[in-house]
Amino acid sequence: MDRVCLVTGANRGIGLEVARRLARAGDTVVLTARDLAKAEKAARGLRGTVVPRQLDVGDPKSVRRLAEGLTYARLDVLVNNAAIHYDTWQRAENADLGVVREALETNLLGAWRVTLALLPLLRAGGHGRVVNVSSEAGSLAVMGGGTPAYTVSKTALNALTKMLAAELRGDRILVNAVCPGWVATDMGGPGGRPVGEGARSVLWAVDLPDGGPTGGFFRDGKPLAW
Repeated sequence: MDRVCLVTGANRGIGLEVARRLARAGDTVVLTARDLAKAEKAARGLRGTVVPRQLDVGDPKSVRRLAEGLTYARLDVLVNNAAIHYDTWQRAENADLGVVREALETNLLGAWRVTLALLPLLRAGGHGRVVNVSSEAGSLAVMGGGTPAYTVSKTALNALTKMLAAELRGDRILVNAVCPGWVATDMGGPGGRPVGEGARSVLWAVDLPDGGPTGGFFRDGKPLAW
């Protein structure tokens, strides 16, 4: 069965590559970005059924408009990819808490509000997949100093993943966090792994079979320490 998939922050980087591969596989992809023109431009470059939509995950009104405007009877896959503020210039001891608040608004609350808004459609499909694009930077097991806004927001996203997985198990919705690794994107900078490898790590969780793992934290299909 061809799936209906929605990817946030999909006009570039990992989100765009995930959308590209899903569309190429025959899925219907709702490609979202904060700027509709950028979403439309990205969609034009892809083959398959790709529907561009405006979505600012940090804006409750934008999330509500998106959810109310979808005409599908179900949603099979939600990839919460949108993220901001890889704040390498900060440390926790001197952090600008305004930057931290902005990161939490997008990286945690954004993924949370989009998931809540689309939950009825995910339940309607009967086998939903929610993939939260996280980072090993948010792992308490290996955490050090630096990038406080990004790190704290991804730790919180990991916690949300475990809670949603436990609560939605009865709805046959699998919820997992995935670290794509250090990827050469606008956020990650040069020197990282190719975008395709990071996207493949995310797609592993998208393509999990019914009965697959839920409430986990993975990279390249292998568990990471929380």
